[in-house]
Amino acid sequence: MTSHRKWAAAHGALQDLLQEEFPVEPPGPQVDRLQLLQDRAILYLKYLKIFRSLEEVYEQLVQPQRRRAVRVVLDGLTGRILELKSQMVDLELSEFHYFDDLLLDLKMTPKDLEIPVPRYFLREKTQLQAKFANILETFRANQTVSPVQSMSLEKAVRLLQVSERVRQGRIRAQFMKELLQSERGFHSRTWKPTNLTPDQAAIQIQKVWRGHSQRNRTNTLRTQEMISLGMIPAGPPGPTSAQVQARRASLDRKLIQDQNKEEYQRAQLRVKQSILDVEGTDVRDTLQEQIRQWFSECRDATGTFPDFPDSEDGGSAAIFCHKTPEQVSAELAVRREDGEKKKSRQRGGAEKSKRRKRRTEETEEDGGQFNPRSSFLPDIVKGHEIFTDVWRCRDDRGQQSLDFQLLREEKRQEVEQEVRVQVDELMRAELENLRLVVDRTQKKKKKKKKKKKKTGSRKKKTKKKDLTSNRSLQSLFEELILQGFLVQPMNIKLSDYIGEYSYLASTLRQVNIEPMPSLSDVRQLVALYAVLPLGSQAVLEKFPVAKTLLLAGPSGVGKKTLVHAVCSETGAHLFHLSPAHLNNRYPGRGGAAYLLHLVFKVSPDLLLLVFKVAGELQPSVIWIEDAEKIFYKKTPKTDRESDPRRLKKDLLKSLKTLKLEDRVLVIGTTRRPFDAEIKPFCKVYKKIILIPRPDYASRLVLWRELLRAEGAEPGPALDLSSLAKITDGFTQGHILQAVRSVLRPHRLKKLRLQPLTAAEFIQSLSRMEPVYREEEEAFRVWFSRTPLSRRKAQAAKTNEEEGRRGGRGRGRGGGRKKKSKEDKNKTKKKKKKR
Repeated sequence: MTSHRKWAAAHGALQDLLQEEFPVEPPGPQVDRLQLLQDRAILYLKYLKIFRSLEEVYEQLVQPQRRRAVRVVLDGLTGRILELKSQMVDLELSEFHYFDDLLLDLKMTPKDLEIPVPRYFLREKTQLQAKFANILETFRANQTVSPVQSMSLEKAVRLLQVSERVRQGRIRAQFMKELLQSERGFHSRTWKPTNLTPDQAAIQIQKVWRGHSQRNRTNTLRTQEMISLGMIPAGPPGPTSAQVQARRASLDRKLIQDQNKEEYQRAQLRVKQSILDVEGTDVRDTLQEQIRQWFSECRDATGTFPDFPDSEDGGSAAIFCHKTPEQVSAELAVRREDGEKKKSRQRGGAEKSKRRKRRTEETEEDGGQFNPRSSFLPDIVKGHEIFTDVWRCRDDRGQQSLDFQLLREEKRQEVEQEVRVQVDELMRAELENLRLVVDRTQKKKKKKKKKKKKTGSRKKKTKKKDLTSNRSLQSLFEELILQGFLVQPMNIKLSDYIGEYSYLASTLRQVNIEPMPSLSDVRQLVALYAVLPLGSQAVLEKFPVAKTLLLAGPSGVGKKTLVHAVCSETGAHLFHLSPAHLNNRYPGRGGAAYLLHLVFKVSPDLLLLVFKVAGELQPSVIWIEDAEKIFYKKTPKTDRESDPRRLKKDLLKSLKTLKLEDRVLVIGTTRRPFDAEIKPFCKVYKKIILIPRPDYASRLVLWRELLRAEGAEPGPALDLSSLAKITDGFTQGHILQAVRSVLRPHRLKKLRLQPLTAAEFIQSLSRMEPVYREEEEAFRVWFSRTPLSRRKAQAAKTNEEEGRRGGRGRGRGGGRKKKSKEDKNKTKKKKKKR
């Protein structure tokens, strides 16, 4: 199937989905909350499937105009997926959702739930990382080399003596090792005569050979059986020949895409300039004639010259919308009245917004229709219309170059808009002259009202001091690198965070038991809340994404890995803050305020200066390690000197400076969140993800993948299932440490003759401290006190109370009987007598 056919198939599925979104008859209010959740989940899964297929199409297409059309739909789908996720969270009051029945109905697998990271994020990442590496090299080259420390003669002689003794000891140890090996080889190679006859010797040789060949044959048969059962991977570890060929083809395709993109940008300038030169004067003349004709028609119809529309209302484009002059003048009058009403409404806008929020909350509590407007559906519809009107009937064969006819049409519209703006300014001046000459009306000069000085005891608002106003962003950038706060992230993909889908979660929820999230669920949430918003500027402009994210979990569950994966997937710069590091570099309260001001000033605008990227803020991640220390309930004795709580006030002020459209994310990691004050802690971090220890399925996958990553392919002799069972309570860090402690270089050399066994890992695991149930229960209790968990518990409590009231049978309808007017009057008289 070609890329064009895949594109058409994706838009066919998208058309069916848009018909569900915009039905012919609007549905009535839905009372069942579970049905609403199921409807949103079906839409979420279908949009995710279309998003995955269109992302693959975007990478396969080479023609730049086709890629632009696909990118419009991809941005819309990204925002729509985030919208549906937020709606599901509001309906279920949980960040984790399990829909096993829906996966069966839609014929999907748990792998289809994975959020695909668009590969164009990665392409932008490689460009940004190359520039960042160049800046680091130039900065380090410009640094002054520290002078060599002086050393006394006695110290120098002593150092030389120690080094010489070590060298002689190594030489003697190597000599003794070789001597021992030669003696063993000499004794083993000595020939001893035997009393066997030639026939007996031949039989002995045949026995050995037949045994050896039969063992090899049995091993191959056993391996083939295990491969057919799926217990052992079929191929050797590493890419196959087909995968290598596909990678080469993708690299060649990327080169062609870059070349076509550069050619498209050059062609845009050429075509636009040619249209301006050839058609610019004709367009200007026709527009002026049409506007003058409209002046005369309005003059004949109303007796006066009309008011020219402002540029905000569309200028002259608002005139020629197939309307009569009377309709245009009436619309302008209505717009003026609306403008005056808006000014008066601004005062009471806050109260009305509060009322609207109350109404929406009441409708949600009553179970009313939960169908908020989408900000991204118009973009999806627009992209779908572009495909159906322009690209559906065009064959992809021979269409890899630019379509100049389509480019001329696009640039002709841009030229017309630019010329229209110039013509509107000229015609406004001409209209004023006509009024002066024909109507003899002069424009009344508005008297400027003198502003009265306000009297009173109100304090003047003092502007916030800019602690770095006298410094350039380049110097701030260099200081952050020098002090170790701006670091280069590790090259880790989000898929490297290994975890398996939880197959028992939906069953546990049916029994009213809240399951612990799996590592696969954690990976999906990080992709939704961190990777997609940071990588797409179009999402941030229309959807209010949380700017703060907290990763809470015991030590070794992969919080640091996730932070680096977010940076490497989106090309974000990593600002690493920790209270301990901060105290060493910037001691005192003034140092904390200065550093936070430095980081939050540099992170939105840093790449604009350094990488000279115009018109777009590049992503940045501010990682606050040990985030609970800033919100300590009671500072322990070990941290009293550094006083990490001094960062609290400055952090809250700095977070307010972030705008919704800024591609900046603050990620906090904590191992002991229960040591912090819960209210301010959750007030700062809007999204909280609890990362538990891995379950059995995740541990099984972890053992297999980590062994392969270290260069050991697990064979039949290694019982991975037993290892996964005995490591219950151990984290990913513990398993990785055990694998690396066993697979030393000398052990890797012996793998062919001596396969790995499970007993080899027991010794290293016995020296580690697992995550005990008490610690896991402490995380559970803390997470139940977070705002979302409290809302869920409160909703469950109200549902139970309503169920009890309905079960008592108060009245035939199951509810309370309404009091009549006579009963109400009797109760009022009794109260007055009392």
